Amino acid sequence: MARPLTPLISIDAVVTAALELIDESGDFSLPKLAKRIGVSQSSIYNHVSGREEILELVRGRLLEESPLVVAADAGWEDVLREAIRVYRGSFARHPRTAPLMVMQTVRDPQAIALYERIAGALEAAGFEGADVASAIAMIDSFALGSALDLAAPGSVWEAAQGSSPALGRAVESAARLGSRADAAFEFGLEILIDGLRLRHERANHI
Repeated sequence: MARPLTPLISIDAVVTAALELIDESGDFSLPKLAKRIGVSQSSIYNHVSGREEILELVRGRLLEESPLVVAADAGWEDVLREAIRVYRGSFARHPRTAPLMVMQTVRDPQAIALYERIAGALEAAGFEGADVASAIAMIDSFALGSALDLAAPGSVWEAAQGSSPALGRAVESAARLGSRADAAFEFGLEILIDGLRLRHERANHI
């Protein structure tokens, strides 16, 4: 039998199929992945080492779709704003990937490069050591949470009429903003930047 002109499987095909399964059900398995592609499970192991590598390749695919574009001489605040928007945007298109990504160590080169850009910008601004690591962890939590918020229902809070007047007024005001999730993200982003700026000023006695 003649060999097919086009290979049945490639790393790109594995990542695409894994992402499709995650979008559909929130997870994937190697047997389901093999079935989706139309190959044996052993064929997949000829291209990747297993589930963990596949997830890191998925992480890389998400970041490929939203590359970080910021000037080399941009200030730390601009770098953080853009990096956080990129990270949120990456997961916003595929929100079901977020819970899977937080369960394993980040190794994808593109993701590491993004974190390095953030860490470098913070160091250049005068942040040091554990503060840089803590800032990155906080950025991670905020960006991932904001991405998941995009998949939340339109009405996030529902209380009995008259039982929560302050919350009711807040929800009513938020409804007039258009996209509640986007407005909350921009609000939180500026608070995050303001908080880091305040810590920076205190540390440097400005």
